[in-house]
Amino acid sequence: MGKSASGKDRIYSELTGRKELNLEKLVLYTTRPIRSGEENGREYFFVDGKKLEEIKEKKCLIESREYHTVHGIWTYFTADEGQINVKDFDYLGIGTLESFRKLKDYYGKDKVCAIYVEVEDGERLTRALQREKMQKNPGYAELCRRFLADQEDFSEENIKKAGIEKRFENIELNECVEEIIKYIKSIQ
Repeated sequence: MGKSASGKDRIYSELTGRKELNLEKLVLYTTRPIRSGEENGREYFFVDGKKLEEIKEKKCLIESREYHTVHGIWTYFTADEGQINVKDFDYLGIGTLESFRKLKDYYGKDKVCAIYVEVEDGERLTRALQREKMQKNPGYAELCRRFLADQEDFSEENIKKAGIEKRFENIELNECVEEIIKYIKSIQ
């Protein structure tokens, strides 16, 4: 986890591609529109509000967050529809501090650990702007909303409340990935 444009997706891709870690992908759900280059079931399960309600009715919802974006309300959530087996497999997923806390409550503190990625704010903003420019219809207002919301969501107080002790600074991607790999191996 980490603020937007901290490199979470790239790091996630690198880590899940490493066979020696033997990590399954914990794919989250979202009601937001799919972005250029994304694939349903790879980055997220892209669903509509009706599917979200079905999951709630089946009592499979672990956690959810709503974001009031410039494009409307987008919900991101984790659901257990039988695809998650923490007894036999280790998973890697992308989430927020709140989703981390709720996953710990659901699966148990001994089954969930944090990998928190940081990047200096100016660099994050530059990366976010470069990524947004590549979209067919850039959403600069949403980029700004996310950037400002992250300042509050990932405040030092919230990081501490979530129990985050170890942080990984993503200045150089390969070095950051190698440091995270060493950490994962030490806790497996």
